[in-house]
Amino acid sequence: MQAFESLFSQFIAASSPADAAHDLAHVRRVVKTAKRLCDLESACAEVVVPAAWLHDCVTLAKDDPRRSQGSMLAADKAIAFLIEVGYPQQYLAAIHHAILAHSFSAGIAPETLEAKIVQDADRLDALGAIGVARCLQVGTALGRPLYAAEDPFCREREADDSRYTLDHFKQKLFTLADTMQTAAAREEARHRTRVMQDFLDQLAQEI
Repeated sequence: MQAFESLFSQFIAASSPADAAHDLAHVRRVVKTAKRLCDLESACAEVVVPAAWLHDCVTLAKDDPRRSQGSMLAADKAIAFLIEVGYPQQYLAAIHHAILAHSFSAGIAPETLEAKIVQDADRLDALGAIGVARCLQVGTALGRPLYAAEDPFCREREADDSRYTLDHFKQKLFTLADTMQTAAAREEARHRTRVMQDFLDQLAQEI
């Protein structure tokens, strides 16, 4: 597996992420988390590890109209690459599904333990201190204001993260803990969500 992982890393490093929040550092964090969950859940590493490495081999900007198709494009590209490097064929279908199901915007339910782990690992990277940083990176790249001056925390209006960066916390990020598939990920997600809430509480005092 180690030899394959070197190839996976090179392949991802050569790709062009849609934004700074989906760079090689993000992929490496997802791989690290996926490996930990794989061990805890006694899942198949031959599926989890390549799926985690390759889950974002195609990325589309948050405002791209094809956003929901991103995981399908990534899954197809990943399998073509794995065939090219001679990865064992018996794992390819499961890897394709794990990549396909990882995406929040695709709305595809994971059907295997390995797909659940890859989805959890990716979603955990949207939470906590790194989740705050990534959210701000994406909002800045899209040119969105940080918050609505008249109601920064959506107390009297519907959240709209297509307009304001902070709205993404309420509209999506604070819902992720409830979508975690594995017990270990749910526990970690709750902790990271508290970290994000602490950030917003401090921000509220400052503004």
